[in-house]
Amino acid sequence: MPLPAKEIQIARPPMREEVYNKLLDWIMEGYLRPGEKIVDKELAEHMGVSRTPVREALRRLEDRGLVESSANRWTRVSKIPSKEPEMIYPIIWTLEKLALSIAIRTMSEEDFTKMEQANNELKAALESNDPVAASKADAQFHGIFLERSQNAHLIDIIKDLKIRYRRLEVNYFDGLSIAESSIEEHKAIISALRTGDIALAEKIIHSNWKRSLERLKAVEENRKNNGT
Repeated sequence: MPLPAKEIQIARPPMREEVYNKLLDWIMEGYLRPGEKIVDKELAEHMGVSRTPVREALRRLEDRGLVESSANRWTRVSKIPSKEPEMIYPIIWTLEKLALSIAIRTMSEEDFTKMEQANNELKAALESNDPVAASKADAQFHGIFLERSQNAHLIDIIKDLKIRYRRLEVNYFDGLSIAESSIEEHKAIISALRTGDIALAEKIIHSNWKRSLERLKAVEENRKNNGT
């Protein structure tokens, strides 16, 4: 299984959490692809840790539905259901609109500047055809107003859905659901927030996610027609 270049060995005190987060990142970013078998011994050796924290991390990932196993036979990255986009996108845009309606009360010019910076990073990632970097920049943009909602339960639910969204996009659609139009939509969201027009900001958020879903469905349909 292809993995990133070997890094500095993980420190022992936060080892369990770091191993878990590292495996989660590799699943989201496509280093560990849907359906790929996982060997805990190989992962442990690659990260320079014992098999125990790796096994614990895999159990946590299985609880989240990102890993599946058959007792004493195999462990693998869970496959992505074909209807996954249609199941999660409407939930994401609905919850993000809620988060935005809460966040607008406390958002500042500093937040808008950070959103602009994230959007610039998204533009650069798209221009360099880097789907992982584009996905990260897009998540950073949306994450600014999510954190400003200061609703821990809402943030956790959305973050969990975004994990599924991100691995779906990186693994199957090469970043195609994030298009050039997203950059202009993001600019429009910032402009609406600056003027306090929450209704317009929510409308653009809805449109932003809905267009992403439509692009994904178009790509999938094209692949089916071409037999790929």
